[in-house]
Amino acid sequence: MYRAVALWALGAGIDLDDLHRLEQLAREARIEFENDAVLLNGEDVTAAIREPRVTEASSKVSAAPGVRRAMRQEQRRIAADHSVVMEGRDIGTVVFPEAQVKIYLDADPAIRAVRRATETGASADSVAKEIAERDQRDRTRPEAPLTQAPDAEYVDSSRLSPEEVEQAILKIVRKRISNGKGH
Repeated sequence: MYRAVALWALGAGIDLDDLHRLEQLAREARIEFENDAVLLNGEDVTAAIREPRVTEASSKVSAAPGVRRAMRQEQRRIAADHSVVMEGRDIGTVVFPEAQVKIYLDADPAIRAVRRATETGASADSVAKEIAERDQRDRTRPEAPLTQAPDAEYVDSSRLSPEEVEQAILKIVRKRISNGKGH
């Protein structure tokens, strides 16, 4: 969702330091999810929000308190109408502190950089630098900093395949949902 707002801000030529205008965009944005697509104001932006410039901008946009408030309100609206799985750097600590299942998915920064570089075609060194800057920004922002919720299960995906990560998460979900009963 933050990536969608960042994409819109970049496309509209909005200064990423203009907190008032960013909040206006976030409040006006119609962000929807259909199947595996992300729609921004009716347009499929699934690929566009993964571009490196949007990734960098999204971390800056997400630090704006007004944007965070608008997105938090929208995330809660979506969850009120549906059973959802959401991911984000403050989902379990701020957006849904009472969620039944919380997972803090992590990986070694060097491994994250290689994975992202493979995905984007960028160099691992440049991606590693961007990841370090983003993590630092997100951990030190005044509103909703990146931190693990006390009741979140920690999963280190550094040495796991995507399938193994899925299995680890499903095991946690089953345990939390069934309270240890059944499979």
